[in-house]
Amino acid sequence: MTKRYPGGIVAVDELDLRVPEGKVFGFLGPNGAGKTTTMRMLVGLVRPTSGRIRVLGCPPGTPRELGQVGALIESPTFYPHLSGVDNLRLAARYAGVPDSAADHALARVALSARARSPFRTYSLGMKQRLGVAAALLKEPRLLILDEPTNGLDPAGVAEMRELLRELGRDGRTVLLSSHVLGEVEQVCDRIAVINRGRLVAEGSPDELRATLGDGTLLIGADPLDKAVACLRDLPGVRAVEVRDGHLRVTTDPALAAALNRRLVEAGVDVRELRPVRHSLEEAFLELTGADEPVLADATTRGDTR
Repeated sequence: MTKRYPGGIVAVDELDLRVPEGKVFGFLGPNGAGKTTTMRMLVGLVRPTSGRIRVLGCPPGTPRELGQVGALIESPTFYPHLSGVDNLRLAARYAGVPDSAADHALARVALSARARSPFRTYSLGMKQRLGVAAALLKEPRLLILDEPTNGLDPAGVAEMRELLRELGRDGRTVLLSSHVLGEVEQVCDRIAVINRGRLVAEGSPDELRATLGDGTLLIGADPLDKAVACLRDLPGVRAVEVRDGHLRVTTDPALAAALNRRLVEAGVDVRELRPVRHSLEEAFLELTGADEPVLADATTRGDTR
């Protein structure tokens, strides 16, 4: 699907994406990558300029589709003078579900204690939780969540993470957009990375880390200069770098035993030797060419559109 706006702005550029049923699917990209526009198209809030979309077998925005989908896209908005539970009960009536669904949804997002407080008194994190509760009212087959932990404190982030895991265990499909890579890595089965509206990678967290290619061994050795001279010209060693008192050797990790033996034979004391496991953040930066990392762990984020 493609979405072009007036003035030649291409928000989504021939994006081809399939989200497997019953999985928690992460949707990553730098600011302006097209994540929120894509999510808005999936629920019929925005029409694509071209392409074809099917959500649970239905065109976006149709009553049949929306009856099976719960969504939190951008900042949730409710009536400020109504309490959290009254806002949800009103939403429940529009959705054709009993009022009791509101109480159940509030309990799932840990808002029962503030259920009768006016929405205008809620913090950013509480508003976000209420938005997730509204998305859960219909017990949907598919949840589309845009930055669901935005504004939550560390305890709230942990609770939301556990809720997402629980939803995944229930066999529900969750499409999750987030800037918190630790969150994505812990709860998502698969991840899609988009940049400038295009899909640049898709796979499990381990598969995305593997896109960085060459392995790296971290070696603690004394003396360092002798270790560098010993390893630099060995077959299979592509680079040797000294960083923070250790050697970082770019090579096949399967050669670790041979490198250790070579160092010991040369009279070098080896106190540490282990593979460096690339982070999801490193893979993200490599795939998107972003100048700054997305957050590895945080409680507030900026705009993700």
